[in-house]
Amino acid sequence: MIQYEIINGVGKITLNRPDKYHSFVKEMALQLQGTLDKCNENKVVRAILITATGKAFCAGQDLGEATDPNGPELTQIVQEHYNPIIRKIRNIEKPIVAAVNGVAAGAGASIALACDIVVATESASFIQAFSKIGLIPDSGGTFFLPRLVGMQRAAALMMTAEPISANDAVDMGMIYKAYSTEDFEQESWKLVSKLAAMPTKGLGLTKRLLNASCSNDLEEQLTIEDECQTIAGNSADFKEGVQAFLEKRKPTFKGE
Repeated sequence: MIQYEIINGVGKITLNRPDKYHSFVKEMALQLQGTLDKCNENKVVRAILITATGKAFCAGQDLGEATDPNGPELTQIVQEHYNPIIRKIRNIEKPIVAAVNGVAAGAGASIALACDIVVATESASFIQAFSKIGLIPDSGGTFFLPRLVGMQRAAALMMTAEPISANDAVDMGMIYKAYSTEDFEQESWKLVSKLAAMPTKGLGLTKRLLNASCSNDLEEQLTIEDECQTIAGNSADFKEGVQAFLEKRKPTFKGE
């Protein structure tokens, strides 16, 4: 259900349940959690790509499991399956790119939008599908979407469950870029490969600061910026970056 490989510093995670549009069941959710842990713990992995096989990215929760009398309760699905995935995505201090290759609906959209950078093929779409079945957006959806597109648009998208094309998602600031079908795989890989070759510690600290900015006031943010800049300034990558600048050459970062 989850494919994982490390390629040139990139931990590539591929959702692979195409017959169900990569909708999540317990086993798949736990596999993704475990794979994210592997990416976090392995120093070789300096950037992470989350994508899927076939024509869909993720249809969210498998409703067959959610309605199975012998299956997990809805609260268990949220607390034990999805919330840990979102926390791991936000707390891993490495850049995480979601390459959305097709429809991202429900929790599938929430997982994508929790990533640091979201790119998509132009044929992809994003759907806040929860209202169609009488549920509320979960997996951090009500946290991330208003911050990306504003309260009015977030409310409208969540309440109407209107599908949004990848190009419209770019225009409203929901995602970073949309690529043509022909260029999508190559451009997505180019982006995450670039991130994997950059100073990982500095990018991780940037992610820490962005997370903190959601709740800090200006004075608190200035304080934590000072703390993180001190850490970054003591890194081997900072020393390499300065030396490369002085020597007028391309730096070789090691993520340390």
